[in-house]
Amino acid sequence: MKNVKTAFAAIVIPVALIISFIIYEFVLGNPANFIENNPDGEPVKFGVGGYLGTIYKGGIIVPILLTMLLVVITFTIERFLTINASKGKGSVDAFVNKVRALLSQGDYTGVINECDRQKGSVANVVKAGMGMYRQMEQDKELDKERKILAIQKELEEATTLELPMLSKNLTIISTIASIATLMGLLGTVIGMIRAFKALAQAGAPDAIALSTGISEALINTALGILTSTIAIIFYNYFTSKIDALTYGIDEAGYSIVQNFAAKNKVS
Repeated sequence: MKNVKTAFAAIVIPVALIISFIIYEFVLGNPANFIENNPDGEPVKFGVGGYLGTIYKGGIIVPILLTMLLVVITFTIERFLTINASKGKGSVDAFVNKVRALLSQGDYTGVINECDRQKGSVANVVKAGMGMYRQMEQDKELDKERKILAIQKELEEATTLELPMLSKNLTIISTIASIATLMGLLGTVIGMIRAFKALAQAGAPDAIALSTGISEALINTALGILTSTIAIIFYNYFTSKIDALTYGIDEAGYSIVQNFAAKNKVS
């Protein structure tokens, strides 16, 4: 499963790039979107085709921005599914409260059964901690302080295994959040250069060249801002979800350690 996820992340960007260029050339650049079916001319004045043709006039930066947008959407869906699965079948807070109640009752088998029902990252960490808990209860050689340290270490190791899976691919989303705006500004600069070049021509300026340059500037700005906004919103959303899961893991782990310490008071 891990190899599949790694391969998925590796192929998303090139596939998104190919799809974006196909959309740019054959959907946005469809001759029907332009007056006299000429992509070098003006977009039609009415209908969806007019909007598509206008976006096409954004130039070569448009498919790059579309690639970023597709990558953000793809990884947003992937992270949503992964983090939702990591949460488990029910509420994390309810699960932690149930674990606390079962620990206070001394029902350690019930805790493990609850982990099997809940599933997810928090349940995996709790189950690993409870496995070491029961192992330390049966150990007659280690002193009680070392047993507590062994349980804490097991909880930390289990947490270390779970957290990278939660934050995987978030770096890509955060990077695009910054790069998309800059790429949009690059397209804007290129478009304005074309617009001023049209104005600088002797006599009457080339109206088509002028409008093309302005369209390129505005479309790239809009796409860059849109992509960056989506990336920032979902990055913060996923970060808050991961923080909530991490807090649940810490809270459950603390409860396990405190229960063991209370049951086996260190002299």
